[in-house]
Amino acid sequence: MATSEPKAAEAEDQQADGQVVANPEQYIKHPLQNRWALWYFKNDKSKSWTENLRLISKFDTVEDFWALYNHIQQPSKLGFGCDYCLFKDGIKPMWEDERNKLGGRWLMTLNKQQRHNDLDRYWMETLLCLVGESFDEASEEVCGAVVNVRPKGDKISIWTSNCQNREAIMTIG
Repeated sequence: MATSEPKAAEAEDQQADGQVVANPEQYIKHPLQNRWALWYFKNDKSKSWTENLRLISKFDTVEDFWALYNHIQQPSKLGFGCDYCLFKDGIKPMWEDERNKLGGRWLMTLNKQQRHNDLDRYWMETLLCLVGESFDEASEEVCGAVVNVRPKGDKISIWTSNCQNREAIMTIG
């Protein structure tokens, strides 16, 4: 089945005064259930841990997620000691944050040979599970996710807010 670009008459309405109005379906964004913040950590030994952590951007729509994702480097291209952290807005990617203090994490370790074949795909799938609220009711317990790029092997983790909520934790895992 062939597809084509919509014709101008289909895509836009011509008003009597000559102004062109775009079809609303072409500019309505699809909201996510939560607002998310993407953080970047670059290990510079001359700075404190918090000085090395930088907020890149926040988003709360599907379109803004993809715009951000498509314009950042893939984790496999990051330097050693660098991390990406995607957390719900208002939660900092550190254990000292109130929402993380009583939580834990599910951790996946990858050996260095997996960096080129699996790391980027696993990270993308993790992000889609987070922003898509794929854990049903247990999604409330998700704080965020981190990818760590290290010389001996990489890690992807999903951080949770309450390690006592066993049912939710097992659903997430």
